[in-house]
Amino acid sequence: MGAFGAIVVRDLKLSFRRWSELANPLIFFVIVAALFPLAIAPGEVEQRTIGIGVLWVAALLSSLLALEGLFRNDADDGSLEQLLLSPVPFGVTVIAKIAAHWLVTGVPLIVLAPLVALAFGVPVGALPVLLAALLLATPTLSVLSAAGAALTLGIRHSGAIIGLLVLPLATPLLIFGARATDLAAHGEATAGPLYLLAALAVLAVSAGPVAVAGALRVGLE
Repeated sequence: MGAFGAIVVRDLKLSFRRWSELANPLIFFVIVAALFPLAIAPGEVEQRTIGIGVLWVAALLSSLLALEGLFRNDADDGSLEQLLLSPVPFGVTVIAKIAAHWLVTGVPLIVLAPLVALAFGVPVGALPVLLAALLLATPTLSVLSAAGAALTLGIRHSGAIIGLLVLPLATPLLIFGARATDLAAHGEATAGPLYLLAALAVLAVSAGPVAVAGALRVGLE
């Protein structure tokens, strides 16, 4: 197993040891999505109309709950500094940690989202587009989250600050993801917003880790 795989496995094991931190975002996502139908008109059309937007907003907000611990725990116990000094390029370390973060936060959301969408009356035919949009949007969100966590590494209890940094940058994901799902629900072409999500994902994955690594180096000095 190479260094990349070893870091991913290590972070996954640490995440599963902290079940509360792992489960809180998913519980928040389900509760928010479950409460909205109780507060709106009972008509199927109304629920479907706002349900897609609610689903994407809930997914975005729930993903923010797990941000503060992305680098904080490793910085506190000194392991992040050891990773910086190790022979492994720090960029590889950052990519591995972002990948592990996506596996424990993005993948569960992708699994749960179709069930929530069906509860809002979203047509079954729109679910493949919803899954594709989430597969493209969640890696970008993980990179943005890592950037926010790296920039605030030296600040205690920085969860709210990270949210203020990440939310404006994540707005295009919300717009394009909800638009693609809405077009699919109405049987229209969805290529445009999906291509834009793919472009954002390529940009984030290619340039984001470099910026995150630079911010972490500054934070550790």
